Amino acid sequence: MKHVIGTICALGIVAGCAPTVPDSASGVGFDSYSTYQNDRASRDEALATGGRLPPPAQVSSEPLASTSGDAAQEQQAAMDAATANSGVLPVEASPANPAPEAVTPTGISAENDFSAVSEQRTIESDAARIARNRQQYQVIEPGALPTRSGSSEPNIVAYALQTQHPRGTALYSRSRLNAETKFRRNCAAYPSPDQAQLDFLKRGGPDRDRLGLDPDGDGYACDWDPAPFRLVGR
Repeated sequence: MKHVIGTICALGIVAGCAPTVPDSASGVGFDSYSTYQNDRASRDEALATGGRLPPPAQVSSEPLASTSGDAAQEQQAAMDAATANSGVLPVEASPANPAPEAVTPTGISAENDFSAVSEQRTIESDAARIARNRQQYQVIEPGALPTRSGSSEPNIVAYALQTQHPRGTALYSRSRLNAETKFRRNCAAYPSPDQAQLDFLKRGGPDRDRLGLDPDGDGYACDWDPAPFRLVGR
């Protein structure tokens, strides 16, 4: 008996601590569901007994307010300026005005008109013009390069035209002692192979090579290439 009484008391305590469940009769988004039902019943009764919804607002027949004076003047000034620049009078939009007709250009230019060209030129006149052009055509052959007057310095262009052998052809004896080291160090001191070849010829090349600029003995210093200069004489 004591166990039964204890269980009943415990259930009472738990029930008292349980959170309050909201009333499901209240509509979501409404203050009171009963109020909503009453309002809906009143509306349905009014419609059933011939009630009418409130009439819509009256539409005024008065024209809309016109644009202010300053804005209207600016708009008219812009239209006048556009008309003056284009030189075309504006067409008022009205059902009484017909749509503008598209202007289609007629005729073709004289250059594309066969009849106009045939009146100015003939097959015989074209043949005569071609013959005159052939008579005036001249072929100018390259001549010998002029010699420098008053200068004793070597000319790498003349040297290239005097030689015929390609690069790498050993024609002159060279020392093999530190040849590669001297070649790289001394050639790096020149801004271009042309300058190296010119200095090489000034120092007694191609017979002599004191600076080791031509280790393979082909007569061309620091990988200088005479082929571009030889094309001048062709």
